[in-house]
Amino acid sequence: MRLTKKRFATTLAATSVALLALTACGSDSGSAEPSADAAGGPTFLNAGKLTVCSDIPYEPFEFVKDGKNVGFDMDIAAEIAKDAKVELNVIDASFDSIESGLFKSQCDIAISSLSITDARAKKMNFSTPYMDDDLVLISKDGSGITDLATAKDKKVGVQQATTGEKYAKEQGLSNIVGYEDAGLQTQALLAGQVDALLGNQSVLGYAIKDKPGYAVVADFKTGEQLGVGVPLEQTATLELVNGTLKRLTDSGEMKELTVKWFGEK
Repeated sequence: MRLTKKRFATTLAATSVALLALTACGSDSGSAEPSADAAGGPTFLNAGKLTVCSDIPYEPFEFVKDGKNVGFDMDIAAEIAKDAKVELNVIDASFDSIESGLFKSQCDIAISSLSITDARAKKMNFSTPYMDDDLVLISKDGSGITDLATAKDKKVGVQQATTGEKYAKEQGLSNIVGYEDAGLQTQALLAGQVDALLGNQSVLGYAIKDKPGYAVVADFKTGEQLGVGVPLEQTATLELVNGTLKRLTDSGEMKELTVKWFGEK
């Protein structure tokens, strides 16, 4: 998402996947103490609900369509809730609150194209990875930008608090413009407000795949993987999440879900 996101279908590497289309869920800002499952399973902040924090929009992982929360991550979240036999409740949260681990005051888990990093792993537990996702540089045809060297002094749009922003700074880009979400980041390039975008392949590749005149000009193999964030103390919830991911992978549903949202490789 986000220290992440994959080149459309052909460069997307996923650990699996499929699912039944997600049901849209409302939001709830519950801050109550977790309520224990009667059978001694995971505890949830709101009884009978799996409350999920996600930074919306971030197509194709999470976005609103026809008034419903849909996307790759949303389908996975729906499957986790199904396995827990509870209702799915989605809260649109800032990515800052998710990657800092503060989501635990509002949500049982966070799924938002969240890259697994050592720094984040100190603030939350991560599920087993459910997708590989590296970074790309995207620009308009004829911009003269072909790599990081030619982008050094250009305006490069990134999403705030993501691996794309971190990488841009590490590589010495001098004119970085941060955006709150990937939608605004993409709009900035299309409107000519920035010269290029740096971010995850999945989201940025998806954003331009039907936009003639824009292309991926450089790939950066960062080894990023996406995982579901779970509060450190909620080990039973982590087991639930990992169980769902394994079920989806073993059954071939994760593969189907990847094709559904990103197309064939």
